[in-house]
Amino acid sequence: MSMRKKKRNFNTRAIHAGQAPDPLTGAIIAPVYTASTYVQEGIGKNKGYIYSRTSNPTRLTLEACLA
Repeated sequence: MSMRKKKRNFNTRAIHAGQAPDPLTGAIIAPVYTASTYVQEGIGKNKGYIYSRTSNPTRLTLEACLA
């Protein structure tokens, strides 16, 4: 019996594109971050995220998968 690899459907390939396991938790699927605001070190000093509507880790993961 031959063990041929089945070609994955486009939808399957698309939802897993560009995803690597989370280095902190090992999760295979990226978590959904629901925070609306992020800690600020001071006025104009942030760690990359200010408000979820403008940018958040979940959105950046999706953008990377679609690119």
